[in-house]
Amino acid sequence: MDAKSYRSYRELPPLAGIATFSEAMTPGLAVEDAVARLKRHHWAFNRLRGIFTDRITAEPVYELKMGFSLHAHYCAEHATAWRNRVGEMREPPLGLDVCPDKTLDIFFDEILAAPDTGSLVFGIYGQAIPLLRASLWQYLADTNKLVDHPTHRICRFALIELDEMVKFGAQCVERLVSADRRRALEPWRVILTTLLAQAGNLDGSVPAVPGTPPRLYSVQPHCYDSVPKRDERFFDRYNMGVAADTFVHDEKYAAGPKMLMLYYKRMREIDVPEMMASILVETRDKPWGYYRDMTRQLWDEARHAMMGEIGFVRAGIDWRKLVPLSVMFSERLNTLRSPLERHGALYFIEQTLMPRTGKRYEWEVAVEAGDPFGAMIQDYDWADEVLHARIGREWYVKQFPDTKAAVAFGENALVFHSDPTAARRELVAKGLTQHRNWWPDVYGEWCRVHGVNPDPQVIAYNARAASTEHTTVNESSG
Repeated sequence: MDAKSYRSYRELPPLAGIATFSEAMTPGLAVEDAVARLKRHHWAFNRLRGIFTDRITAEPVYELKMGFSLHAHYCAEHATAWRNRVGEMREPPLGLDVCPDKTLDIFFDEILAAPDTGSLVFGIYGQAIPLLRASLWQYLADTNKLVDHPTHRICRFALIELDEMVKFGAQCVERLVSADRRRALEPWRVILTTLLAQAGNLDGSVPAVPGTPPRLYSVQPHCYDSVPKRDERFFDRYNMGVAADTFVHDEKYAAGPKMLMLYYKRMREIDVPEMMASILVETRDKPWGYYRDMTRQLWDEARHAMMGEIGFVRAGIDWRKLVPLSVMFSERLNTLRSPLERHGALYFIEQTLMPRTGKRYEWEVAVEAGDPFGAMIQDYDWADEVLHARIGREWYVKQFPDTKAAVAFGENALVFHSDPTAARRELVAKGLTQHRNWWPDVYGEWCRVHGVNPDPQVIAYNARAASTEHTTVNESSG
């Protein structure tokens, strides 16, 4: 009897449907060899998470900020799965925070230090992500599907999202990196290829080629740029001419216009990933769970911004012409506060959103407005904020004697000026903004698109910044 003649009961799929007997009888990777590759996969996922996070703030292109936020989350989740799997394979202590190959690390240093958007997307999506995907396919080809099934399973799941990342990245490279630019990047591509050869490929599956690892962009260590950048569609980026929360919570206004203002509040959350990225980059030596959870929250905040973007499109409002999206929240916190203070500010804001007058109220407004899409996004936004409050309790509050001290510390981090009016005048004097009240134009356009007679009381709304500076900043992240 052999594998071909052996039959399962009534020809049912053998071996739980995972493999044929011929496939399962083939020797695969030994545990030691498997772990060595998994550690390199893990390192690649974690380095990519760090690169995506590091470049969110200073990347001006909005779609890339959003894509980087998602892909940082994907990489954090897969790094977590790899950490768990290595921990199951006779590997205590795991040693996962130690670089498995110095030359491989230089490969990622080069991509992190890419000097502009074109070279960055070329390095990430034209080189690193496809190579990581190929190394996972190689692992699946080399390991025994049944014997090493837990690893086989996580590789298959990771490949689903790596395929998505490759597709997104290929479109970005095609549209952002011209043929001439690609030719100019060819010497750098050769350097990246050389580094991988000297590292024995990304996964270490082939013999390393001896040689001195070359560097180009990473000759000088990369420095994180904490000043948020926005592309040319974002105009009047210091505008504080409209206090959204004041309008949304005023009972004299109808729910329909309030929903429009809520779309503005959601899209304005673009500033939260810009700020949270700085916390992740500048906070060192935390347990892995901190980076995973905070990266998940960063992605949630990016999702919220895109929810608002979709809302404007559904409402027929061209935000690029009518809606200024302030950069004040992320810029001030990133440049004037420590990472712990930034986290505190975030936690304080989350606490203000937990009472009935917070996220639940915004959802009720959307329901009252008769906007099914608006109600859906506010429902999920509310659920996300509950999760984020839990993340704050786990990773922020425990650094203080009690919750009250943690909240007070965060509230104080949001106060930048004792005289908010003087601060606004300073921005005007510098020529950064006139704090123009853009609301009548947006509401008027919404009425025109939907054939609604404007409510004079609504169109006349002209609340400037709220009474204190920190409330104005607070509104930028809600």
